[in-house]
Amino acid sequence: MSEKPPEDPSSSPQLPGQIPDEVWEQFARDSERDIRDSAVKEPSARARMVTERLRQQEARGELPESWRAAPVRQGTDGRARRRRLWAIIGLPLAVAVAVVAMKPSLLPGDPFGTATPDAPTASPLADETAAPTAPPAATSRETPTLDAPFAGSPALRWADGTAGIVPPEARAVDGIPKERVELALQLTKKLLVAGNLDPKTIRGERPAAAFAVLDPKQPKLVDDMNRSLRTPGETDDPLRLFSRFDPEDVRLVGDVIKTRGRMAFEKGEQGGVAVHADYTFVYPLVPADGRTEVARTIVRRAIDVELLDPARFVATPNRLNVLRYDRDVGNTACDIHDGYLHPEFPSDTATDDPATGPVRDPYDRSREIAAGGDCGTASRT
Repeated sequence: MSEKPPEDPSSSPQLPGQIPDEVWEQFARDSERDIRDSAVKEPSARARMVTERLRQQEARGELPESWRAAPVRQGTDGRARRRRLWAIIGLPLAVAVAVVAMKPSLLPGDPFGTATPDAPTASPLADETAAPTAPPAATSRETPTLDAPFAGSPALRWADGTAGIVPPEARAVDGIPKERVELALQLTKKLLVAGNLDPKTIRGERPAAAFAVLDPKQPKLVDDMNRSLRTPGETDDPLRLFSRFDPEDVRLVGDVIKTRGRMAFEKGEQGGVAVHADYTFVYPLVPADGRTEVARTIVRRAIDVELLDPARFVATPNRLNVLRYDRDVGNTACDIHDGYLHPEFPSDTATDDPATGPVRDPYDRSREIAAGGDCGTASRT
């Protein structure tokens, strides 16, 4: 029977009692260090003081700048945050770019140079407080349409309707109290509105609201106006004071009539409040036969009225006496005297007598209204 060869100590597993002493000592030192590091430590007095100061700052909303906006770290974390940021803003930005591409006018100004050089601005003009020194500048050559009836007209920037009739601030004048002056200004405005902006008057009905402002005791005027409405003619013409259109001939485009002008007041020759008014009204119209071409008639009126004192004169309280009235009309037939304005359209064949008067700009409010009633030619409408 043969003997077993002796075992090599290096190839046998070592029991704990056989681990070298230096290994056990290293293991003991590492374990002691880990236990000591993981134990709860009492903060130092300085640490407690700093913590308390920061807590009080946070309660007052005084966080350090680094707390309010911590910088993005470089490397992987920074790239991740940038990807999240682009994911948040990317879709809205793409939508905005698409919308602007389809409609560049949404951007302020004209960054792409797409505006028409001669396109008029629609910013409103300031109220007219004194006589202009020159006619309005030339505008674009745009053709008026149903959607833009004032295109190519200086009136595009004028006020709409009654908003363009702005009386001056009333004040006492030569012994006449402020309240009396204010009454005269408001009655003058009512007369202008009733005679030139009231839909009933414009479509040819009796201008009852205008007659309600006029003094029936004034010699001739009221009787003459009533006769001109009943039997209009070349000498009895209601257009001297009222703007009227035949509804079987034309109709207004929309409900906007452009208005521009001014008023002034002083003590009158008869001791009352004298008011001078000078206004231009622009009417956009289409034929009543269904055609869609748009034409404009421009009517300028200058009137002088006086609010008399009933204690001194035979006058109706709170009614106006009309002392003078002048008119100038651009774009109406010259040889028709039926009490209506008759605008001409581009497709119309001229049937009236040719104009014999001078060429005038109906938008020019710097000149005096022409006397004599000659039938001139409008340089633009």
